[in-house]
Amino acid sequence: MQHVLHASAIAILLAVGTPVTVLAGQALPGASVESLLVLAKERNPEFASMRYEADAAFDRIAPAGALPDPKLRVELMDITMAGEQSPTLQPNRVGGTKYTVMQDLPWFGKRDLKRDIAALEADAANGRALGSWADLSSRIKSGFAQYYYVHQNQRLTSEILDLMARLEQVTQARYAGGIGAQSDAIRAQVEQTNLRTELIALENENRMIQARLNMILARPANAPLAAPERLRPLPPPVKLDYAGLEDRVRGRNPQLFAEDARIKAAEKTRELTYKNRYPDFAVGIAPTQSRNAIREWELMVEINIPLQQSSRRAQEREAEAMLSAARSRKEAAANQVLAELSENLSGLDAARRTEVLLATSLVPQAELTYKAALASYENGKVDFASLLDSQRQIRQAKQNQIKAQAEAQARLADIERILGEEL
Repeated sequence: MQHVLHASAIAILLAVGTPVTVLAGQALPGASVESLLVLAKERNPEFASMRYEADAAFDRIAPAGALPDPKLRVELMDITMAGEQSPTLQPNRVGGTKYTVMQDLPWFGKRDLKRDIAALEADAANGRALGSWADLSSRIKSGFAQYYYVHQNQRLTSEILDLMARLEQVTQARYAGGIGAQSDAIRAQVEQTNLRTELIALENENRMIQARLNMILARPANAPLAAPERLRPLPPPVKLDYAGLEDRVRGRNPQLFAEDARIKAAEKTRELTYKNRYPDFAVGIAPTQSRNAIREWELMVEINIPLQQSSRRAQEREAEAMLSAARSRKEAAANQVLAELSENLSGLDAARRTEVLLATSLVPQAELTYKAALASYENGKVDFASLLDSQRQIRQAKQNQIKAQAEAQARLADIERILGEEL
């Protein structure tokens, strides 16, 4: 599992580091969420930093299991030759020179445990990098859904504004013909003013969303984005079964993967702590030079004596507590992500059903109501207030339909963040 996740991370994150400039003639990003995701993989500095940290963690594996550097000690003995000469540091003019080469050797198995701990910590860092990308892509997907919603709302408001302009002409024609009230034309003008005010607010919201997306993409805040053209298709309901997704979450969620690596690292740390009951040692060889020749050889073995047992018992209790803490953290993380999964699945289902209901029932009904009200107004059977009310109903229904679509996309983004992969 660790190797699968690491390989997929390398495939996803390989392009990090080189900014990509949108040249003249190239399509602007933003028409689809996929174009934003591609750019974020190449540019986002937060994601790049997590990837570099993961690479650094993997580079710590080899040093963790390496032997410490050997030590060389040079001892000049009898540097005055029993007082017959002035002190000297020349090896061939002293009573003897001992060259001691020593190598520290940890107890059997300790180096392997240290290497395993470093490898597991690297897996945890890799899980954090994958989690960083899952969070980042979720923000992009949710931001794009909001971008699409505001853009569609702008388009709808502009259409209603054009409609109100035509209604104003109808009211003025009726007033000129003596069959309508002047107040109807004034109310149509007031409604247009309100719509223009809403358009200003929507334009401002659109600019803020673009600024947030550009921030994630490491682009200038005012850099242009293409108008959003489409949303991603929602997965079929069969792919949104909670039981099946729960298994995928437990096996693929980056946070749980990182917590599992921490548990294994804590287990290895506990094992290493218990091995500290056994002494480390050092070996050495020491040739001794007398004048210009090596005349003696010595061998040595040095062992540290593990007398501080109370300190070691405390370290062992610490290791046990840290292992229990790691297990509890994973359990808490699993409970959290599974609760979020259930919540978002419910929200996605509700948004999907709402959108279908609006598209197939309420929007057509509102359109029929408006057409009937318009015909009745032209015939003098209803007042202008009723016509405005029917116009507002159709606009509200279409806004709710777009909002349901955006809500479904935001829920899907959260589900994919929890899964650590796309559905």
